[in-house]
Amino acid sequence: MPAWRTISLWMDQLDEPLTARPALEQDLDVDVAIIGAGYTGLWTAYYLKKLAPGLDIAIIEAQTAGFGASGRNGGWLMGNLLGEDRLLAGLSPQQRRASFDLLHSIPDEVEIVLEREGIDCDYRKGGALYCAARYPEQETSLRRYLDELYAQGLTDDDYRWLNPEQLAQQLRIAKPYGAIYAPHVATIQPAKLVRGLARTVANMGVKIYENSPVTHWRAGSLRTAKASVRSRWIVPAIEGYSVTLPPLGRYQLPVQSLIVATEPLSPATWDEIGLNRGQAFSEFSRQVTYGQRSADNRLIFGARGGYQFAGKLRHNFDLTRDEVELRRYLFGELFPQLKNVQITHAWGGNLAMSRHFKPNMLCDRANGIALSGGYGGEGVGASNLGGRTLADLILERDTDLVRQPWVLPDGGIHALRAWEPEPCRWLGYNAIIKSFVHEDQTLANPATAPWRRKLASSVAGFMEGFMH
Repeated sequence: MPAWRTISLWMDQLDEPLTARPALEQDLDVDVAIIGAGYTGLWTAYYLKKLAPGLDIAIIEAQTAGFGASGRNGGWLMGNLLGEDRLLAGLSPQQRRASFDLLHSIPDEVEIVLEREGIDCDYRKGGALYCAARYPEQETSLRRYLDELYAQGLTDDDYRWLNPEQLAQQLRIAKPYGAIYAPHVATIQPAKLVRGLARTVANMGVKIYENSPVTHWRAGSLRTAKASVRSRWIVPAIEGYSVTLPPLGRYQLPVQSLIVATEPLSPATWDEIGLNRGQAFSEFSRQVTYGQRSADNRLIFGARGGYQFAGKLRHNFDLTRDEVELRRYLFGELFPQLKNVQITHAWGGNLAMSRHFKPNMLCDRANGIALSGGYGGEGVGASNLGGRTLADLILERDTDLVRQPWVLPDGGIHALRAWEPEPCRWLGYNAIIKSFVHEDQTLANPATAPWRRKLASSVAGFMEGFMH
C-alpha cells in the first residue's frame, strides 16, 4: 500500500486505517461512471443518489479517496467562484443578486449535508479576512476591490471593511492597514471531508474502485489496465490530473500550491494572534496566500507554487528548503513571534486553471459527458456546487442551478477555450509570476522610490490583465 498518510498533515491526522478499496478487475455496465474519488466526483455521486436512488453509479479512482487536491488543500470552504465578477457581469441586478446568494450559500449547504450524514470534518464557519498586511498599497487595492464588489450590488452584509482596530479584534498582525471581512467562508479538515463523503456514498450503494487508474476514455466507455466500463454517462472529475487523460489536458492547466503546518501553538500564542472562531485569512497580494488555525491549534499557511513545462504533474511534494522557508518568511512577516516556530508538515497539491480563469460546468447530452472543474484553487466549495449542478443536468432537472452563467447546459468539451501550445504556456505563466514577485518585493521595501513602486504595480497589473 502506498504511503498515503504522508500526503499531507490532513491525511496524517486521520484516525482510520488507510486501507485501499478493491481495484476494478471485472468489466462493468453502469448508468454513471465517475473518474476520480475527489470532492467533485463524490459530491456528484451523492446528489445523484439522493435524487435518483436507483441509479447504478461507479467511481473509478487511480489511488485512494483524498490522494489528489481534496486531501491536500488549505481547508477554505468558500461561497465563491473564481472569476465570478466576469461570469455575472451580463446579468440584471436582480439576477446577479440571486446568483451571489446561491454562491454565498455553499458553506451552509455543505453544513446541512455534514449534519445529515454525520461527517465530522472540523467545520467552522468563521468567515475570511482579506488583509492589507505588509505595505500600504495593499490597502489601496483592497479598498478598490471593495468598491468593485459594491458596484456589483453587494453590501456590507456580504463584504465589510475593517479598520486596523476592528481587524485586531479578530486577527492581530504586525502591520495592519485594514481588511475585508467576508462571512460566507468556512474552514475544514479536508481529508476528513473527502473520506467522510466516500464512506457516505459507499453506504448509499455507490461502487468505489481504488488503485484503478483510467488509461483511456471516450463517450460511453472507459478502460483501466484490467477492465472496461460501459456507461450512459461519463463524469471526468480529476481537476489537476486532467492532463493525464486527453483531450482534457488542453483545457485544464495544472498548477501547484504548497502548504506548511506549524507545531501546535500554545493558548497564549493564539491569544496574541486571534482566529478564535474558525476564521480563514489571506494577505491581499497577487501572490496568492491563505491560512487558517487548525482544530489542533496549528497555523496552516500556503502560497501558490508554480507551473511545470508541458503541464507536467508534480507527484513528489517533499518541499525543498527554499519552498518551506519562503512560506515561513511570509507568515513570519505577519506574525513575527512565529519566525522560529517548528514546521512539522510541508506538502503540496495540483490544482487546475481553465484558460478563461473561470470554472467549467457542462453537459454534453449527445455524448453522455458531464464535467465540472477548472476551479483555480477554490474547489472545496465550488465542487459542491458543481456536484449539485451535474446531478441536475444529468437528470434533466430544470432548476436555478442549471441556469447559471457558468453552466453550459448542452455543450461539449470542445466548446471550452483551449490553452496555448507550449512553450507559450510556460513562458507566459513564468513571465506573469515573475512580475508578481517583483511587485511584491518592490512594495515590501519601504525604501523603494515612489516611481519604482508605481511602475512595478503597473507592470504586474498589465500582466494580470493579459493573463485573462
